[in-house]
Amino acid sequence: MSDVLSLEEYEAIANSLTPPSAAFIDGGFRAGQGAAMVITNPATGKDITTIKAAGKDDVDHAVQKAREVFEAGAWSRAHPAERKDVLIRLCKLITRNRHELAVMEAVDSGKPIRDCAEIDIPETIATIKWHAEAIDKIYDQTAPAGDDAVAMISREPIGVVGCVLPWNFPMLMMAWKIGPALAAGNSVIVKPAEQTPLTALRIAELAMEAGLPRGVLQVLPGDGPATGEPIGRHPDIDMVSFTGSTETGRLFLKYAAESNLKKVTLECGGKNPAVVLEDAEDLESVAGHIANGAFWNMGQNCSATSRLIVHAAIKDELMARLLNHVREWRQGNPLDPVNRMGVLVDKGHFDKVADAIERAKKTGLKPLCGGESPEGAGIEPTIFDGISTDHFLAREEIFGPVLSVITVSSAEEALEIANDTNYGLAGSVFTSNMRKGLRLARGMRAGNITVNCYGEGDITTPFGGYRESGFGGRDNSIHAHDQYTEIKTIWVDLSDPSPEEIS
Repeated sequence: MSDVLSLEEYEAIANSLTPPSAAFIDGGFRAGQGAAMVITNPATGKDITTIKAAGKDDVDHAVQKAREVFEAGAWSRAHPAERKDVLIRLCKLITRNRHELAVMEAVDSGKPIRDCAEIDIPETIATIKWHAEAIDKIYDQTAPAGDDAVAMISREPIGVVGCVLPWNFPMLMMAWKIGPALAAGNSVIVKPAEQTPLTALRIAELAMEAGLPRGVLQVLPGDGPATGEPIGRHPDIDMVSFTGSTETGRLFLKYAAESNLKKVTLECGGKNPAVVLEDAEDLESVAGHIANGAFWNMGQNCSATSRLIVHAAIKDELMARLLNHVREWRQGNPLDPVNRMGVLVDKGHFDKVADAIERAKKTGLKPLCGGESPEGAGIEPTIFDGISTDHFLAREEIFGPVLSVITVSSAEEALEIANDTNYGLAGSVFTSNMRKGLRLARGMRAGNITVNCYGEGDITTPFGGYRESGFGGRDNSIHAHDQYTEIKTIWVDLSDPSPEEIS
């Protein structure tokens, strides 16, 4: 049964919201020392709230509190079952407040409310719950050290962790990071994107209500220079997990190199291919997966399908079906559940995507559909055909609802083009020959490949990329715990003491 409310109910919740207006530090809301940030609803242009950004002094204070509670052990050395119980209570509180959080996410980011209610909220809860349940089920190891020694290999929380979030999935990406980080026993400082801080602040408040000790989870709203860079350079932060653009990811590697060599995990951009071979079955289903991959969340997705690489033999039929599917992607008020597309996150990003479409038109390309902005910060689903492999639409991450179509005549050519990118996050293959599909999946230089569908796996499967799409670790699955822990070896000598030692 769907948990989606009506437009009128969602609008009533939106009108009754009391959005956060300060950073969350040491267990409570506290005004930052930085500049005032006006948080705007991208669909209406109306101001939601004003938040004083966290500056360097606020970062220092938050890190001090995070370190104090970590060293005291209230969370870091709590029994695994205790940590699990707190995170399960947090999941229950998110469930109880799910409609408020869904509306807050929609008005903050422009995401369609149906996605917030049916995807983001359930997956946020499932992610935190999965890592909570894993806490007391991850066993350490012993090494084959022989009869004269015991070698124990154990995981320890890394310490103070900075989590820097993107604006496209604010709540879910927070869960991807705080789930394993808190499960491991770390103190966590979250920096949400400056455009979308509201749900992160609310979840931190709910975490305190669930019983998380003060200082274990703190949220510092702010932009990159004022808040992100001080986190990246802080000498007492042990690790940063970042999701966002490749350009910004490079900066965090630089910050780490120039400070304390903190561990850095990056999940960055993508230019993801969908390869459709001539033997693909059920082109109606294939077209649905392609449309979903390209236009879900307005294409603001690092694993979005932005390149359709299709065999010439079935291209015309597939394109006809794809254009029919595009009509189903109705765009409008994000709070109206009938709309599958909301609006882009802000005016700056809208201008970037709109400019890319206009640049493409100036190169002689005419969109098969879309290419216009009917209202506000919305852009219609847009498809360009006849893209050459050196065209900017085939190489640059647009991060909007723009699909580029490239025609090929063989599986070998398709694979070569699929790998002709600096990125390597995701890809998909559509074929009726599973042997061929698996060979192509193995041949694609990317971290997440689907066969005969679009997707990212689930919480049990690691998510991350190759090359400029990722660095240092994976989100999701048990592998996510690796980036938030240190591995320690303890060697115990059991050999018989020498006579001299006995005497």
